Amino acid sequence: MTNNNSLITFILLAIAVKALAGDDDQCFGSINNAAAGIPSQLWSTDLRSSGAPLPTNAFWLNYVLQDGSQPEYIHPYSIRFKQGLVSLCYPKRLLQPTAVIQVHTDDLSISCKEEPGTAFAVSAFDDLSVTLASQGRRLTVPLVRGSPYVTFLFRGGTPLLSTINAVINVTSNPDATKHKILFNSGQTWLLYSSSPLPISIDATTSSFALRADARPFTGTIRAAVLTDPASEPTLDTYSQCYATRGTVEFPAPFTMQHKYTTAGGAGELLLLSLPMHRSILQQAGGTGTNAARGMPSLTYNSIDGQMEGVVGSTWTLRAGGANVSWHSPRGLRADPAASHEISAALQRDVDDLPGVIVNSSTYFFGKAAARAARLALIAEEVARPDLTGRIAATLRSSLAQWLDSNHAVNPNMSNSIGYDRQWGGLVSSDGAADSGADFGLGMYNDHHFHWGYFVYAGAVLARMDPEWGSQHRCQLYSLVSDYMQHGTSQHNSGSAARYPRLRHFDHWLMHSWAAGLKNFADGRNQESTSEAVNSYYAASLLGSAFHDAALAELGVTLVAFETHAAQSLWHVPLGSELYEAEFVARNRMIGVLWANKRDTALWFGPPEWLEVRLGIQVLPVTPVTEVLFSDTGFAREVVEWASADMDSRPEASDGWKGFVFALQASYDPATALHHARQLKEFDDGNSASNLLWWIHTRAANPERL
Repeated sequence: MTNNNSLITFILLAIAVKALAGDDDQCFGSINNAAAGIPSQLWSTDLRSSGAPLPTNAFWLNYVLQDGSQPEYIHPYSIRFKQGLVSLCYPKRLLQPTAVIQVHTDDLSISCKEEPGTAFAVSAFDDLSVTLASQGRRLTVPLVRGSPYVTFLFRGGTPLLSTINAVINVTSNPDATKHKILFNSGQTWLLYSSSPLPISIDATTSSFALRADARPFTGTIRAAVLTDPASEPTLDTYSQCYATRGTVEFPAPFTMQHKYTTAGGAGELLLLSLPMHRSILQQAGGTGTNAARGMPSLTYNSIDGQMEGVVGSTWTLRAGGANVSWHSPRGLRADPAASHEISAALQRDVDDLPGVIVNSSTYFFGKAAARAARLALIAEEVARPDLTGRIAATLRSSLAQWLDSNHAVNPNMSNSIGYDRQWGGLVSSDGAADSGADFGLGMYNDHHFHWGYFVYAGAVLARMDPEWGSQHRCQLYSLVSDYMQHGTSQHNSGSAARYPRLRHFDHWLMHSWAAGLKNFADGRNQESTSEAVNSYYAASLLGSAFHDAALAELGVTLVAFETHAAQSLWHVPLGSELYEAEFVARNRMIGVLWANKRDTALWFGPPEWLEVRLGIQVLPVTPVTEVLFSDTGFAREVVEWASADMDSRPEASDGWKGFVFALQASYDPATALHHARQLKEFDDGNSASNLLWWIHTRAANPERL
């Protein structure tokens, strides 16, 4: 009878969850998000009226913020839409003592004579591209990541060309469908048009001029900078075929497939790849196939490494597998003393747990809840089932404040979670009222960080207490859908209508952005890659807790790609050729990575805080940390770099030092253990038992412990 009652309860809960999958998220009440406001008119009328959730962290978001005039880096070009001009820049890099920056200049601008000063609006977007159109739709510009050409689609508009440079020379083919333009800056640009485009040099201004017989143009113009004279025949060959959109699928674990829709006539699609693409790109041999094949002779510079040509409209990328589980895949050392030391620390940490975690900040509450959840899993590894009940009780009462809006457990609690129908997302009431509250949560900054901690704690509790999990499945799945909606698993049933697709994850760069609805001169940005990894790890664990194989698989797949990007871009090993030698000599870790800048400063600290720069790319310490820092050689390099003057700086706190010692344990656990035992405090998402668990599960040099 008990089994039948449980089955009936489960069915009723499943029906209730399905009934809630409408256009609104009824797991959390609706909220008016004053901080984010309403979408600007830089979104097309069609997009604003569609009712579909709009992206809040896309690579092109500057185009719809404020007046839309900040450039965005659409590899390999920086592209600005301003006062009717579409300005292209093949950016140069400026090395500063604390940063590497790409600088925008209006190298070549194209506009429509009939629509002077027009504002461009985003008319379409997908995983790999964005399309902007002028008000009268005489000029449409589909921007595709990694295209060596920028494509302009004219419909009855007269093209105008301009530049901040002096035009030294223009040479054209006989039918005026190709022009080779040399600027006094030394750059050479190629223009290809689908029908004759008569241009010449104005002798008085050394700029472009349309010949007298110029008429409104309908067709395609493609612009490309010529980086090497030897590449001109290649650019000629592939100048007709262009991509109009690009979508991404995850057809198998650790696999991502880019598929492009093309137009423009005969020929194959030519794009450019980054080093981190090429290292995992599955290349086809020969010709006559849509699958990608490399063309290393065509090269362009980028802040993310040298780009090389790739021919083909389908890219298949396979990241290395990530061994993700609840517990350490290594297990504890076969030493009773290790288990005893962890168990003793665990007892103290559990004794110190409050009945309710009182913190009205979504970020700091999430960290504290996840820290408590870690204690439960450590208890399982050291065979302390007597402690798990106390931990579960704390998690239940603490999460009730947010998931059930049950403030009886904490009468002083004022913050809560609500669904923003305007943008399609879960925000805090504090964040909705104040754009700076909860680190900009109402502006859609850092959602994967905040909700990732919530999801981790909820996944652990659902595993410990399946009945609680069934009762809170809707809320937990809504939280994970907010940052990881993809439409491929149980948790996405109906959520595509409520949340944008993979809110933070950039399919082309294979990592997440955290910036939200805020305009930045250097484009999108993200500080903590480890917290991004944690969010997808948490989602995978949630899938495991609910036996949702698709969610578990997608989560671990995103862990693998985010890790690959972090190791490629944020981690700076000795001998790296990605950045300038002087920058590499001074840095082992990026602080904040921007689309157009590599910054050694942090949002909350200066570049000199090396142990903090390391720590923000490590926390939280969980079993997935060894996936992110699988290279023990690099771990040694970054620890030696971060700890060089750590002990001589009074502002270097024990909390941040703990992460240095965590990485040290991967190659020298004895020394790390010695240092860890001296610590007096820990980061608010870490604990003595968690750090000891980590050190005692390292396999390197176990005899030295």
